[in-house]
Amino acid sequence: ARVLAEHGYAGTNTNRIAETAGVSIGSLYQYFPNKNALIAALHDRHDQQMLALIDQVLDGNPAATLRERVAAIVAASLRAHLLEPALHRVLEREFPLFDPPRDHSRADQDIHRRMRHLLELHRAEIAQPDRELATYVVLRIMESMVHAAPLEPPAGFSAGQLEQAVVDAVMGYLGMAPARATARPARARKTAR
Repeated sequence: ARVLAEHGYAGTNTNRIAETAGVSIGSLYQYFPNKNALIAALHDRHDQQMLALIDQVLDGNPAATLRERVAAIVAASLRAHLLEPALHRVLEREFPLFDPPRDHSRADQDIHRRMRHLLELHRAEIAQPDRELATYVVLRIMESMVHAAPLEPPAGFSAGQLEQAVVDAVMGYLGMAPARATARPARARKTAR
């Protein structure tokens, strides 16, 4: 992950990875036949991390509201993506094809099932009648906005404001009012005067 983030795909090779990891090239090849296999493993690791985050939220406070649970998932997802922004830039911009199709990814299927379960638990709060479609849309909203954060962070907004905007987008789609309006950055207000 570090080598790919620092050197990009073209500057990454298995020799450099083995050297950085402190292992022999032969040991590396026992587990990964080439750098593409390593990149695919990074995508898989990311999917497993997202699944673990959702499980942690769902296993947490059973009295939490849907908004609180969505906010917790969004906050954890944003934190995870912002920990290694350079790596996520490389993976999302250069290598989305290494991410297996959703119908072939067990992690993606598990994430979908868990989000579907969450929406089912809170079905009385949701205006969207088709919860299967709602699950798909909610996951796409969260995924696209969370992935955009390290790729194209909005200038002048805090991480908290970005989090709130993602939660409001999800909750708005589900038919629930936003918690509060997101304040414009100070410099934008000054230029508007």
